[in-house]
Amino acid sequence: MSRQRGLSLAMSSVLLVSGAQLAMRWSMVRLPAPEQWMSALQIGGVDIRALVFVLIAMVAYGLSMLCWLLALRDIPLSRAYSLLSISYALVYLLAALLPFFHETLTVPRTVGVTLIVLGVVTINLRRSASTATTASRSFPDENQRLR
Repeated sequence: MSRQRGLSLAMSSVLLVSGAQLAMRWSMVRLPAPEQWMSALQIGGVDIRALVFVLIAMVAYGLSMLCWLLALRDIPLSRAYSLLSISYALVYLLAALLPFFHETLTVPRTVGVTLIVLGVVTINLRRSASTATTASRSFPDENQRLR
């Protein structure tokens, strides 16, 4: 098991799924409503670039899933799953900072995303195993001290 490889794969999954979300958003505002796709295809009223981005996003989702499955081989699910929350922060920031998404940074959203990131950091803080072992040896329980 390689923790570093697992974290790299998990973060690759986060980047891919975040990119896919942004590509889907960009595409969907340029495409007609799904119920109008057939008629739009017949009259040639579909933005081909938007369709290409939908396809790219679908491939990115697939690659994200593959990275995720491989990451689960190397890191515990409890740690890995929390890392997926980073995509919320990444998508929020990029959607607000890139002008073509027309999203805005707001205090409530920013506070919420900050809390998510702090939660991920808290879950993934790792006390070294040697510190935990040393602490348990240094402080025997009361029954052992009394003997």
